[in-house]
Amino acid sequence: MYNPTVARLTYRALLGRRRAALLFLLPGMLLVIAATIRLLNGADDQVAADVLGGFALATMVPLIGVIAGTGAIGPEIDDGSIVYLLSKPVKRPTIILTKLTVAVAVTMVFSAVPTLLAGFILNGNGQQVAVAYTVAALVASIAYSALFLLLGTVSRHAVVIGLVYALVWEALFGSLIAGARTLSVQQWALALAEKVTGEGLISSEVGLTTAVVLLAAVTVAATWFAGHKLRTLTLAGEE
Repeated sequence: MYNPTVARLTYRALLGRRRAALLFLLPGMLLVIAATIRLLNGADDQVAADVLGGFALATMVPLIGVIAGTGAIGPEIDDGSIVYLLSKPVKRPTIILTKLTVAVAVTMVFSAVPTLLAGFILNGNGQQVAVAYTVAALVASIAYSALFLLLGTVSRHAVVIGLVYALVWEALFGSLIAGARTLSVQQWALALAEKVTGEGLISSEVGLTTAVVLLAAVTVAATWFAGHKLRTLTLAGEE
């Protein structure tokens, strides 16, 4: 269920000059922040956890997920060029799965890799902080990509909705309202990070089993609905 041609076109769209600049911006900021803190403060496990949790996982990963997930298909639907792809002898679920694979890969590269590097810069992976947040970034990348890919198929305002979810729901409400934390990809990912480090530095409002189930359920459901939405798109002349 993977089409190399669709993948190549999607990579080209995501890594074009404008989007590439946005994708490099946040990881670059994270590495600069990490290097500055290490230079001024030295190695500190709690500071490392705070930076990786507060900036990398809470801000960088969802924003990159918005760029990659919505950008994988949204612009093609908005400008109508998706009809050329749908006219080819490629199954529509294959199109969705291929675009999701590309979005996940891009999100992981631009979020998980910088998170790992920043963690080693901050405290040399003391108490497995760097690895823990890298694991969280990896699993969050999958769920965010699926969610924002779905948004790209159902709304012309996918980027705005994605930003509202990432910056308002998860970053703001998630920090203030306990109930909102349960419905947060960030908290689900933190549950896995907590498992890696053990209790102490990292904590999540959601249990590990619940987090894994919700991550899998949201990813599968979002992917299925995106495929269903794409199947309902019809071309001129189709019955």
